[in-house]
Amino acid sequence: MKKRFIAGAVCPKCKSLDTMALTKHDGVEQVTCVSCGMQMTQPEEQVAADVRQQEQVIGVFKPE
Repeated sequence: MKKRFIAGAVCPKCKSLDTMALTKHDGVEQVTCVSCGMQMTQPEEQVAADVRQQEQVIGVFKPE
């Protein structure tokens, strides 16, 4: 599975910089911290609701 790292992203759990990797499996985007293993998931339709029409966005994640 191909991972895309999110430049400048900070892990909400361990506060590490540039350790967040985005993957997509069966229409569900998942962000994983490669440092501590913390994960966030979000279905694609939830992303579409948060994206403005003129933007190109890979994913929008709202940490719990």
